[in-house]
Amino acid sequence: MATVQMAARHRLAHPLAWWLALLIAMIAAGIVGGACTLLNGLQVTGLNDRVPWGLWITHDLSAIALGAGAFTFSAAVYLFRIKRLEPLARAAVLVGFLGYTSAMLALLLDIGRPDRFWHPLVYWNVHSVLWEITLCVILYSTVLVLEMLPMVFDSRFFDRRPRLRAFGHKLHRLTPILAVVGMGLSLLHQSSLGATYGVLSGRAIWFKPSLPIMFILSAVMGGVGLTLLATILTGNWVWLSRREARRESPGNIVLSGLTVGVGAGTLVATAVLFLLSRLLPFGVQGRGRAEEIVFISVLGFSVVWACVVENRRALWWQGLGLAGVLLLPVPWLAARWSPAGLFGSGPSVPAVVGVDMAILLCALLLCGVAFALRRAFVRTANAPVTEPSGEEDVAERSVVLASAGARDA
Repeated sequence: MATVQMAARHRLAHPLAWWLALLIAMIAAGIVGGACTLLNGLQVTGLNDRVPWGLWITHDLSAIALGAGAFTFSAAVYLFRIKRLEPLARAAVLVGFLGYTSAMLALLLDIGRPDRFWHPLVYWNVHSVLWEITLCVILYSTVLVLEMLPMVFDSRFFDRRPRLRAFGHKLHRLTPILAVVGMGLSLLHQSSLGATYGVLSGRAIWFKPSLPIMFILSAVMGGVGLTLLATILTGNWVWLSRREARRESPGNIVLSGLTVGVGAGTLVATAVLFLLSRLLPFGVQGRGRAEEIVFISVLGFSVVWACVVENRRALWWQGLGLAGVLLLPVPWLAARWSPAGLFGSGPSVPAVVGVDMAILLCALLLCGVAFALRRAFVRTANAPVTEPSGEEDVAERSVVLASAGARDA
């Protein structure tokens, strides 16, 4: 009985359990919010004819733009034959799939009539830029699903399903064709997003013929940057944890400090930014500039501190815990300026309550993950250390030399 209880506690302390708990909580909150929007209309979001666009359209554009790394890396690997970028292409396809999926889920509620999502496929309006965007986004999302299936079928879950795995391998042979189609569709709707703003003659800052090109370039740079950031942070964390178990070098120390400082420091700087935005009065002069300076300063200090401190592994759970603690009072402080929130004294607005609940859930998740990581690090530190065998060291050197030879070739 005691063994079963200890195993249950170990599963609850695992960081994956906290991530799953957050996903379930956010899915439940999303279902409630979606049902409220569908039943009561878009007025629950605070949007109206005067202010028709809000955070939803910002999320849509950002998610679609940051997913542009998928077609960029796919074209580089499967069209220009730069095979050494193939691991990045797989990560980029995953990031693009997540971005386009989240954007389409938001648009499903934003159109007001989700039961008519199929109308752009049947009723063509060739004079509308938004119709072209909708058609290309739907088709490119289908391309991303086809590019994702081979990676899904290669997972361990399909070890006992050889037919599906064989189908995934056959589908992978069509990846060059999918890359060409995806690049065309993505370039079309990325440029059309810029054209949507570029045709607004009432906005002088947007009314220009170069805006479609600017949207394409910004999407390519943003998508590639997000993919590289995600792969560098996760790759460095895994690689350095293996290298530091054997030997430590100045290069590993600096790289580990940069990884921890940027990874955990971004969360801390974001939490400080949220806290500062609720503390500063709305009418104070230089509010935006002060928030930018504080965010950059906290992030820079986190990177420097991670490079000079000795126990860098502990900075992960310390940074996550600090970010969670800083986010906890944000919903309460928001009630000072907006009585319509979760803890406000006035009539509540579902959109404001949803933001407060999301911040509170993120704070609790960060604190929970920090606690789980701390227990995992303590358990790892108390575990007996085994020296690597000579065969493992020789094997590692062989892998490094082989990769260097392939790179030179």
